[in-house]
Amino acid sequence: MATRKQENNITVEEAFSKIEEKIQALEKEDISLDDSFKEYQEGMALLKQCHEMIENVEKKVQKIAMDGSLEDFE
Repeated sequence: MATRKQENNITVEEAFSKIEEKIQALEKEDISLDDSFKEYQEGMALLKQCHEMIENVEKKVQKIAMDGSLEDFE
């Protein structure tokens, strides 16, 4: 099940997959300093985006109380 997409049409799952690709690129022995910095920046931007998407979902999550009323999820 895909999580809601952000404005740039990427799901949390897709972002995590791209982060994994960034990690693999950084682990290569022949990566240049410039390329490693670029991969790092892109990975951090993806992590920030994931955090924001997850935070937005958490704000919207509600549970149904025993009496049927809605309460904010804590």
